[in-house]
Amino acid sequence: MNLLTKSFSALTTQELFLIAKGRVDVFVVEQACAYPELDEIDCEQTTEHMYWLTDNLLGAYARCYVKNNTYSAIGRVLINKEYRGNGLAQELVASAVAKCFELWPNREIYIGAQTYLLDFYRSLGFEEVAQPYLEDGIEHQDMILKRPIS
Repeated sequence: MNLLTKSFSALTTQELFLIAKGRVDVFVVEQACAYPELDEIDCEQTTEHMYWLTDNLLGAYARCYVKNNTYSAIGRVLINKEYRGNGLAQELVASAVAKCFELWPNREIYIGAQTYLLDFYRSLGFEEVAQPYLEDGIEHQDMILKRPIS
């Protein structure tokens, strides 16, 4: 997987279209969750979009951004259903973690994980904080990573 990382302003219109379409396909259509998938975080100057395009299709995606004064964050993590089950999610998240620690080395990394993926994120060093909650009808769990993945 050849991951690219770009700011919003560096994305081409084709890349932006494929990213938006891929995210809507997974988070709105596949998960049957009507909510505003695109938000202001996408266009923040500090947000980095990490993605892999294949055959004019979004194969993998995550965004790295500043959450607040304490945390950086990884969000909108997805692997296209055609490529799941091949270890690409671990590669994607490890790359996103490395990017967050590179850009914001003194911040812990926050992720709002869907609870069915807790074991996956635990295996990468993330730890649960607070209590599970519903977001747009899907159970989530806030998690923090305090150290880089080795």
